[in-house]
Amino acid sequence: MTSSTNLQASDLAGQLQALATQLGVSRWDLGASCSTDTSVQVDRGEAKQLKGAQRSSITVRAWNSDGLVGITSTSDLSSAGLARALAGAGEASRYGNPDDTPGFSPLATAPLAQLEQPISEPRGILELLGTLKLAEAELLSCHPAISTVPYNGLAQRNSQRLYLNSEGACREQQLSTASLYLYALAEEAGRKPRSSGAVRLAYGAEQLDVAGCVEEAAERTIKHLDYAPITTGRYTCVFSPEAFLDLIGAFSGLFNARAVLDGVSLSQRDSLGSQLAVPFLSIHDNGLHPGNIGAASFDGEGTPVARLPLLEGGILRHFLHSEATARAFGVAPTGHAGLGAKVSVGPHWFEIGPAGSSDEQTGARGLDRFSQEGIVWIDSLSALHAGVKASQGSFSLPFDGWLIQGGEARSIEAATVAGDIRAVLKGLVGFEGEAKVTPDGVCPLVWVDGLSITGNA
Repeated sequence: MTSSTNLQASDLAGQLQALATQLGVSRWDLGASCSTDTSVQVDRGEAKQLKGAQRSSITVRAWNSDGLVGITSTSDLSSAGLARALAGAGEASRYGNPDDTPGFSPLATAPLAQLEQPISEPRGILELLGTLKLAEAELLSCHPAISTVPYNGLAQRNSQRLYLNSEGACREQQLSTASLYLYALAEEAGRKPRSSGAVRLAYGAEQLDVAGCVEEAAERTIKHLDYAPITTGRYTCVFSPEAFLDLIGAFSGLFNARAVLDGVSLSQRDSLGSQLAVPFLSIHDNGLHPGNIGAASFDGEGTPVARLPLLEGGILRHFLHSEATARAFGVAPTGHAGLGAKVSVGPHWFEIGPAGSSDEQTGARGLDRFSQEGIVWIDSLSALHAGVKASQGSFSLPFDGWLIQGGEARSIEAATVAGDIRAVLKGLVGFEGEAKVTPDGVCPLVWVDGLSITGNA
């Protein structure tokens, strides 16, 4: 990280305290992030886009004597810029909402988990370009039908996060990450274009599994070339880990205390302890999982991130909390807050799988999607922003996948899967295979009975 984006937390805390004393602000906090980003894209062997950027963002909150809070944002890290932000927050507190008064997290000075996150030196942009060109060429050579790789990117980031407050909280985390994305398009004469892709994440560009990304993108794309329509009806569906994690993420309001308090969640304040799913399903939010590249050790309010059971044995055990929602529920914050004009609450990284090891706990055993007829294997879901009604529980989503008949999987031409998340959670048949680590969480293949598939046959 260059010196222009590197912040010293202790120095900044002292500087802010001095400015706050001058301005008569006795209670304040600050969340900051800065990063150096480099990314490349290619198009048939030529550079399509080369980008480099340094970004910084600071959010400052100030409380007045009436307990009302004001907030400002800035990217100016100079002393004058910080003074203006603090003064602006103090002025804005005069107009603070008395019905929404966030405070300091009681855990903002609690010990943090130690994460193994090696810092990698950034690679030169021309080196990134060369790596991506080779990856694109290898993917194009995998099959004659693969004509282009229209969506691709190789990016690296060195970043730093801070949280400070006037009661002595001083959080700091540095991180380096890299990502590779390859999305191939295959075309055959007289047939519709087919596409699929793969993603890889690592702590540095040199650690990215480029060959694995190429192989997965090619395999998934080629498997969609031989397609056929599917008859509309109800099917047993097998969700890939990525697809099921996307579905749970779209309905994460089930576990979100902010959504509960705002009346936009399917859960209620008294839902804790209720049976939400089949008794062999467990879901944890575990931002600290070793597979979570880019894990944060603390949230926007400085609360430590920890593994939190959401569903255990199908029973709703906890909600995700910020300081304010935790205070409303009379519990401790869980480390899921985002600092902003209104403190948001959101998940980090899901662990989904069986609740235990015995047959009674884990549901169906020995499931094999190729051993049964008429199984729909859902590989990826699309249009989650439009096809999910999170506050109602319903979804209708286009998907890419295969229909399994006679032990063979044939790609489905075009179809949507529809249902209700509550019925999905209670209609799980079981799990297949080992859990897979993905960018959004860890999950095995998930079997769900009786979902509605609309095709064009």
